[in-house]
Amino acid sequence: MTKTSTNCQNIKRDTTISLSAALKEVKPLMQDKTGVYVLEDGGTAMVTRAWLCEYAEKSIDIQYFIFSTDNIGLIASDYLVRAADRGVKVRLLIDDIMVDGGFKDILSLNAHENIEIRIYNPGVNLGKNIFQKIGKFATDFRSANQRMHNKTFVVDKQVVITGGRNIADEYFDYDHEYNFRDRDVLLLGKETKQINTSFQQFWDSDLSVPAIELTDTLPEELNDKDRFSKLHEYACNPENFWPQVREKIQNLPQVFKSLKESDKLVWTDSVSFVSDFPGKNDGESGLGGGGITTSKLLKLVKSAKKSIEIQTPYLITSELGKNLFKEVVERGVKVRILTNSLASTDNVEAFSSYQTDREALLETGVKIYEFKPDAAEQTKIMTGALQEELDYKPTFGLHAKSMVIDGKTTIIGTFNLDPRSANLNTECITIINSKEITKFVLEGMEEEFKPENSWHITLDYNPDSEVSNYKRLKTWTRKILPKDIL
Repeated sequence: MTKTSTNCQNIKRDTTISLSAALKEVKPLMQDKTGVYVLEDGGTAMVTRAWLCEYAEKSIDIQYFIFSTDNIGLIASDYLVRAADRGVKVRLLIDDIMVDGGFKDILSLNAHENIEIRIYNPGVNLGKNIFQKIGKFATDFRSANQRMHNKTFVVDKQVVITGGRNIADEYFDYDHEYNFRDRDVLLLGKETKQINTSFQQFWDSDLSVPAIELTDTLPEELNDKDRFSKLHEYACNPENFWPQVREKIQNLPQVFKSLKESDKLVWTDSVSFVSDFPGKNDGESGLGGGGITTSKLLKLVKSAKKSIEIQTPYLITSELGKNLFKEVVERGVKVRILTNSLASTDNVEAFSSYQTDREALLETGVKIYEFKPDAAEQTKIMTGALQEELDYKPTFGLHAKSMVIDGKTTIIGTFNLDPRSANLNTECITIINSKEITKFVLEGMEEEFKPENSWHITLDYNPDSEVSNYKRLKTWTRKILPKDIL
């Protein structure tokens, strides 16, 4: 027997455990309230998703902007296949533009009798050659740029994970070179009904096309009974998914029990999930037009009386945005924003536009901080097994999209402060009116505003010189790109 198969046999799914049994104690609370638990580190966020897949009983509905076929993506696929093998119905909705896996891999998963995959707004990636892709952007620019940025992971229609993370190595501390500081929220109970409704709206939309309809030629191996054997072998290989991580998943029932009893799981009747509709807006305003999440966030910012704390990986403000912040600051509201520095960003195009407007934004009275690529909190936040073995620190970039209003309302979601999120991409946010949750999130934010984790930007100082001349030149050349599509 090979080493890989031995590893999988040594750690088996406990058939005495079920999700419904794990939730039995809190079932009465779930009828009228929503349980909220913030997932700060990538390791816990990954293990929680895996455990929920392992013990799902009826359904798994997944909606993501990015679902990569890297280490994390392949392991996630294996968990979904094994759930489907048990009879769990799996529905996977992925945006077309960022699918980097082979079409054969997608069709292979889709061929499972209990897995169905749909692609949102196809035409710019899957099944298209370079000329067809260029043609789409040239002839239907707005439509090509309308992407689904929602991220929801729904199990048995009663447990949800939503927030900033996509499915790829860098969101779960598994990348060797670059990882994200991100944030998700686990929701149990009442408000998950709204998330189920939102998922179904996207699933039923004309923009969501069954993957099998995007090709005229089906690969022969779709009928191979052993087509998932290589996927299982990969996921079972301890070099790809370490035994100690599987053990954490196996032991999660105890962790889940302690989670239910901890003060970090807060039950509240004041949680709102807000999502744009498929397609975002009617397009009458060109590349503008806003959306439901845009309007809700504008209303929340205008409602602030004392303070606004924001984390956003990309910070691109229109004249409307700058005027809004100016008005808020002039009312006496303190506004602090943490975004990526040139040294920590993964998107020089977005940074280039922010760089151009940075001085004007500072002049509104907003305080800006830029994340350090070697932030001191990296060791604490990045708990993934891989990071424990590396003798160096990968670059650490900000990807969390969060806001705290007046120290009592927390917003966690997918919305970046940029025109793309405001007008083109569909987004979703969770609004939590809880002093306990806000206190916990705000503690993390306060830590990241400290000098060991971020640079305080002023009209006289920025850390752009911390990067190579090449990256600075590359950023400068991107200034020709129109702000509306960034």
